[in-house]
Amino acid sequence: MQGQDWVERAGELFEAAMFGGDLSALDRSDDMLDAVEASLSMARGKVLHVRFLNDREEDSREPVLFERAAELYQRLGDASGEADALFWVGCWYQVVKGDGATGRPYFERSYVLAKSVDDRKTMSYAIRHLGFADKDAGRFDQACKRLTESVTLRREIGFKPGEAAGLVALAYLAAETGDPSAAFHHLDEAQSVAESCGAKAVSGWIEQARTHIRS
Repeated sequence: MQGQDWVERAGELFEAAMFGGDLSALDRSDDMLDAVEASLSMARGKVLHVRFLNDREEDSREPVLFERAAELYQRLGDASGEADALFWVGCWYQVVKGDGATGRPYFERSYVLAKSVDDRKTMSYAIRHLGFADKDAGRFDQACKRLTESVTLRREIGFKPGEAAGLVALAYLAAETGDPSAAFHHLDEAQSVAESCGAKAVSGWIEQARTHIRS
């Protein structure tokens, strides 16, 4: 629903309740406004996260926005939306705060919820960051399994920028576990995928990874 559409719809529901005596319109209005608020909270939170990735200055509003979205999606019975929001709460802890242990339960719940509705994109994000947590804990075999699953899920749904990013993660893991040949193979494949979809930012990550692995 576009911005102007939901404003008009909210007005219609208000009038239906206020003047038409249709009190059920109040519940419909609550659901609609909750869905709009959840979507807006997610969008604002993601913008703040990307800003953090660029300037490394955390904004305390970010987790509040994602937690609010998760609450609203749960109330609405939207498992996919709740899974997405929970992933981003976990991401706040793992990426922004450097606290993967606190982030892990959010990723685990996100994955389970997303799988229950076959939301493979969110599954790919949750399992990817569980893989990062495993890598940080020295569980390299489990990390490889999870990072590979993330790439597979993204390939299945045609999420090419995400597929390329996932291959970069596998390259770093291969290098860290003493297999530079496999690492460069992953990076070559990632470059091909990134170029096919115009993922310029990922191409930059690939060059950074090549430099890091060679050094």
